[in-house]
Amino acid sequence: MQGKIIKGIAGFYYIETHDARIYECKAKGIFRKDNVKPLVGDNVMIDIIDEENKKGNITEILPRKNRLLRPPVANVDQAVILFAIVKPDPNYNLLDRFLIMMRQQNLPVIICFNKQDIATQEEQQELYNAYEKCGYKVLFISVKEEKGLDELKELLRGKTTTLAGPSGVGKSSLLNKLVPDALMQTGELSRKIDRGKNTTRHSELFYVSELSQGDEETYLFDTPGFTSLNLNDVTTDNLMQYYPEFEEFEPECRFGGCSHIAEPDCGVKNALSEGKISAVRYENYKIIYEDLKNARPDYSKKARR
Repeated sequence: MQGKIIKGIAGFYYIETHDARIYECKAKGIFRKDNVKPLVGDNVMIDIIDEENKKGNITEILPRKNRLLRPPVANVDQAVILFAIVKPDPNYNLLDRFLIMMRQQNLPVIICFNKQDIATQEEQQELYNAYEKCGYKVLFISVKEEKGLDELKELLRGKTTTLAGPSGVGKSSLLNKLVPDALMQTGELSRKIDRGKNTTRHSELFYVSELSQGDEETYLFDTPGFTSLNLNDVTTDNLMQYYPEFEEFEPECRFGGCSHIAEPDCGVKNALSEGKISAVRYENYKIIYEDLKNARPDYSKKARR
């Protein structure tokens, strides 16, 4: 029988079949032998060993469209990264690291900023200018007041989307609006440190019936919140490739292979001084560059607004 892994916890995988039955399964030993781990989102074949109690074994992982490392899920069409505009203020550097990771995996990204109801127009415009100009779809929503959700739903329709973001930005609350049956624990924002309690412990896949029709099935991954992200296979030599807004101005650099950090007559720095490149994005670029140069895999610094 064929099904899709919708959740994995402590070596148990929960498989939803086409007739909406859910089986608790273990992976066969051959996967461990081949160093292959089933992922949420995998399409699999299972053997039923107990129909009454809905138990079985995964016997085969069907070919994957793709596989993400962070979050560890499979068969994804796009990512929605959710940050708050305020309370907590967005960590731009963390956002840029996520965008780099998704660009490495050729995955389209929608940047979604929540809490529009308590943010100023100036705060929203700053975010829009920083990220829309470098080619990303940017949405402003209020989960609390249900503003902007219709546009987001249309972008999700017929696709499998991973929903990611740091804790405390309203991710579980958004999922509850999009998939009412999810019954996610929403958690309260910590007043002391202005960060959210991470209420999601594992990746889970939800079928969105409202946005599905015929072969256009819509799925949403809910993934654990994060506070830091390591970058793999990114170096000081290739970091600029992950800032697409730099490309237009690089031919104006005096030196080939310009790092856009200390060199004179740099086209990117000239564009920055003329307001053609976001100061927020460029500041993040410098911080990540220095981290890579000094072989620091992660950081806890926030770029200034």
